[in-house]
Order: sequence, then C-alpha cells, then structure tokens
Amino acid sequence: MLTQPFLVALLFGAVTAGVPLLLAGMGEQISEKAGVLNIGIEGMMLLGAYCGFVAAYYSGSFALGFLAGGLGGMAVASLVALLCVRLGLNQIVIGIALTLGAEGLTALLHHFQFSRTYPRLDEAPVLALPLLADLPILGPALFAHNPLVYVSVALVAFLGWAFRHTYAGLNLEAAGVKPAALDAAGISVVGTRIGAVLATGFLAGVGGAYLANVGAGLFVPFMTHGAGFIGIVLAMLARGKPLWVLIGAALFGLSLALTTALQVAGINIPTDIVQMLPFALIMLVLVVFARHSVLPAALGLPYERGER
Repeated sequence: MLTQPFLVALLFGAVTAGVPLLLAGMGEQISEKAGVLNIGIEGMMLLGAYCGFVAAYYSGSFALGFLAGGLGGMAVASLVALLCVRLGLNQIVIGIALTLGAEGLTALLHHFQFSRTYPRLDEAPVLALPLLADLPILGPALFAHNPLVYVSVALVAFLGWAFRHTYAGLNLEAAGVKPAALDAAGISVVGTRIGAVLATGFLAGVGGAYLANVGAGLFVPFMTHGAGFIGIVLAMLARGKPLWVLIGAALFGLSLALTTALQVAGINIPTDIVQMLPFALIMLVLVVFARHSVLPAALGLPYERGER
C-alpha cells in the first residue's frame, strides 16, 4: 500500500475532500457561536457548487467561480437570516426545508442547462488540473493545490485570533451565550446573528464551489453527499476552536480519500464499504467526544430585543 501512486492519491484526495469540510465547519462555527444552528448549510454548499461551477465554466476563472459560489451560499443564508433570525422561526425546520429546496432547485437547473451536454472544467486549458501520476509524493501535500487551500488554512489562524482578541469575536460569543447582555450593551443581537449567518453562507458556498470546480471538475446533482452535515458535526465537536475544525476536516478528508487510494493500489474492497467509512467515523467520534462538547447556551433560541 505504501507505493507512490497510493500515497499521492491519498494525500491529494485528503486535501481535496477536506477543504470543503473545513470551510463548511468554520462557517458553521461562526453561526453557532452567534446562537444560530444552521442546518441549511448543506443546501448552501449545494447551491454554491452549482453557481460556482457555472461561473467558472463560462468565465474560465476559478476565482470568479469561488466568488459566485460564495454568493450562491449567501442567497440561501439570507433566507435563514430572514426566517430564523428576523422572524424567529424554528431553525431546524427551516434549515431542513432550505436544504431540500436547494437540492431540488440545483437538480432542476442542472437538467435544463446540461441535459444535452455534460461539460467538464478540465476541458478548458485555463482550468486544467495536474495529473496525479505526474506529481511527486510531497507535491500534493504542499505545492500542487489551488490557492484557496492555503487561504482556508490561513483563515483558521485568523478566526482563532479574531474570536478571542476582537470586538466582533466577543460580540459573536455574547450573542450565543448571553444575548441579553449584548442587547444591554447596545449592540444588536439580530444584526450580529445575521452577519454570522451570511458569513456562514459565503464560506459554505465557497466550499461547495471548490468541491465542484477542483474536487470533481463538474457539477452533479446532490454531489455534496452530506458534507454540510459533517461540517455541523465538526463545528459542534471543536468547542469553539477553529484548529479542531481543521484537524477534524483533515481526518474526515483522509477517510473520504481512502476510496480512490485503495482503488489506485488495486486492493479489492467493495466501494460501498469504503464510502461508508466517513459516516461510521462520525458516529464513533460522536460516541467518544460528544459528551464533552460545549455548545452556546442560547444556540437555536430566537431572540427579541428587550428580552432578559
């Protein structure tokens, strides 16, 4: 198993699969710190994947694709902000409804736009990706990735600093733990939560665009396959620390990449069993660590100004 093709496929696949989880997990962490349980993050990733793919395919630019993906995620997040934060509706019900709606919408748009042709991003020379066979073992881990990979890792360090040393980070903490105190200080709880939800939508949408543009090179309906829900688990288990989101994303990325790596190594294991590993790992992690996870006291609870 410790051959170069196996290690290249495993390392490259782990990073490719882990970045969307990392972005989704960090986005969810921002939302949860502010007291909003963003179940709709799966739908944000899916709409971001579709918008990002379409923008990148027609513009020939990954950067525009990521931007469009982020805006697509924000479109779903704006509905969460309106219905859950502003109107105080049930966050779980609305999140599930928006996820199902995004799944249906993207599948329908994909059918009308690409039912006769099935384009791939790597058909365009500008967006061509390096072949795994041409990469050295250390290449995939360090040098052969899209710049968004390094931006995402840098964002982990930035959020870790911002949560503890900036007024915005402290306001997020207060909005999730003691919103009445934030209200008494003259800062809008609703405004803080709306900003957090929109930031979550942007990061989740960019993660979806990365999944479509870099991970797969095409958009397929329902292609997130639960990545948004894995991001929710990562955020809940991270105890408010972005570094733990990064570690969890790397761990789940390795388990997701194992399918391709084993196939490259020629190991005859049923694909369904290998693809089940990430979700089995989620259940194991929840059993071992969920009791020690710390969630904001006001998570999932609507807030009206003036409440004490």
